[in-house]
Amino acid sequence: MIIKNIKKYKSIIIYLITGIFTTVVNLTVYSVLVKYGNFNINIANIIAWISAVVFAFFTNKIFVFNSRNFKIPHLLREFALFLGGRLLTGIIEIVGFPILMFFGIDQIIFGIEGLVAKFLIGAIVVILNYFFSKYFVFKNRKVNK
Repeated sequence: MIIKNIKKYKSIIIYLITGIFTTVVNLTVYSVLVKYGNFNINIANIIAWISAVVFAFFTNKIFVFNSRNFKIPHLLREFALFLGGRLLTGIIEIVGFPILMFFGIDQIIFGIEGLVAKFLIGAIVVILNYFFSKYFVFKNRKVNK
C-alpha cells in the first residue's frame, strides 16, 4: 500500500525534495555573496533567486518531470515558460501577501509578524509552480536520442 502511494505521488515527492535543495541553493548563494563577497543584500537576493530558478529548472526538468529533450530550441522554450511561470507566481506572492495580511491573516509567530500569511502564500505558490510546470512547461516528455 505504501509503495503504491509512493509510486502514485512520485513526481510530487521528488518535486518537494528538489524544492528543499532549491531553497538551500538560494540561501547558500545569498549567504556567501553577503558574507564573503560583501554584496549589497538586495543584489545578493536577486542573484540568489536567479541561481535558485536555474537550479530548479534543471532539477524539475530532469528528476521531477523526466523531460529529456536537450535540443537548444526546446530547452530555451521550456526555460522561457518556466521563468515566465516563476515570474507570475512571484507576482502572486508579492501581491497575495499583503492581501492576506489585510484580511487578518497577520498573526505573530516566533515574534515574526505575518509568518502565517508568508507560509500560506508560499504554499499556494509551490502548488501553482508544480501545476504550471507539469501542464505548461514540461508537458511534452520526449526523449532526446
